[in-house]
Amino acid sequence: MSLSRTYQAFLFDMDGTLITSTAAAERVWTRWAARHGLEAATFVPTIHGVRAADTIRRQKLPGVDVEAETAWVERGEIEDLEGVAPIPGAVDFVGRLPPERWAVVTSATTALASARMRAAGIEPPKIMITAEDVTRGKPDPAGYRLAAERLGVDVAECLVFEDAEAGIKAGEAAGADVMVITAAWTHSLETPHPTTADYADLRLEVDADGGLNIQG
Repeated sequence: MSLSRTYQAFLFDMDGTLITSTAAAERVWTRWAARHGLEAATFVPTIHGVRAADTIRRQKLPGVDVEAETAWVERGEIEDLEGVAPIPGAVDFVGRLPPERWAVVTSATTALASARMRAAGIEPPKIMITAEDVTRGKPDPAGYRLAAERLGVDVAECLVFEDAEAGIKAGEAAGADVMVITAAWTHSLETPHPTTADYADLRLEVDADGGLNIQG
């Protein structure tokens, strides 16, 4: 499936979509799993695309302080940036976008998102919707709807870039079109949406009025 349309704004997930940080995240979560007696091989694949606090709550561990454990994970992820890098073509792609026409919607906290993006050589955009900005994380569409609102555009006129199932569902539920980035995939995912390995194969033109025409 291909895509050819002009949009008012682009909304990007971060991890696995603009940057690759899978190895770093999985190192921290593997240590967290060991602390709580969880089987890392089964648990770690479930962490992607959702907020840390939501991941911890899902484990239903007795006596666990979710806020304290979330802070432990965040500190570990901010300290471990080894291997964090941009998805091929992402730096140039977002660098060509007008600042008021794109945003990041991530399940990471603001501190972690800023640290990872800068480690990957991408300056964080003016509008970033992070874990602190919504009461319900992906797959709830609140983050994408809020990003469109803050950019002053209709979410139906936005293209969401995602890589994970929870984020794809969030983009769909928000009413946006979705493009799936596969560069960081460790296993295939069935999706009806257009996919691309990275940004190298996407053709982008910015209209005189700021409209974003993409083909890919």
